[in-house]
Amino acid sequence: MRAFVAAIVLTASMAGQAAPVRPPSETARNRAIITAFAHRFYTERDVVGAFARYVVPDYIQHNPGLPDGRDAAVAALAPKFGAPGARFDVKRIIVDGDMAVIHLHGRADPTNAGGAIADIYRLKDGKIVEHWDVIQPMPTTSRNAHPMF
Repeated sequence: MRAFVAAIVLTASMAGQAAPVRPPSETARNRAIITAFAHRFYTERDVVGAFARYVVPDYIQHNPGLPDGRDAAVAALAPKFGAPGARFDVKRIIVDGDMAVIHLHGRADPTNAGGAIADIYRLKDGKIVEHWDVIQPMPTTSRNAHPMF
């Protein structure tokens, strides 16, 4: 009974005080970072700015068609993202700890169906340090009403 009364007194004495400030979890912090990166990279199509702000210089690339490094990624991606009519629609962002996935529909131009892309990123100390991707061309027909997205 004494413990119960003590808890009530302690709770009453804390009434009106602000809750203690806790640092954001790794997942929440990385969700904010990857969301800002996605907006700048995919929506604004600012490849140079997005990579300069959010990607480390010695970025590890798992796409076999690209060499490692931030500069190599920018050199390969800037022309694609800068092409007239290119569009990259982010469908969802999933973040768990130091890993993030951006699922999107990418098209080189409006006449191209494009593909479903899952870009997978690893973050460390607030920066993107590693990338994998899975790319699936958009089909011309589907056996269901909800392909890809």
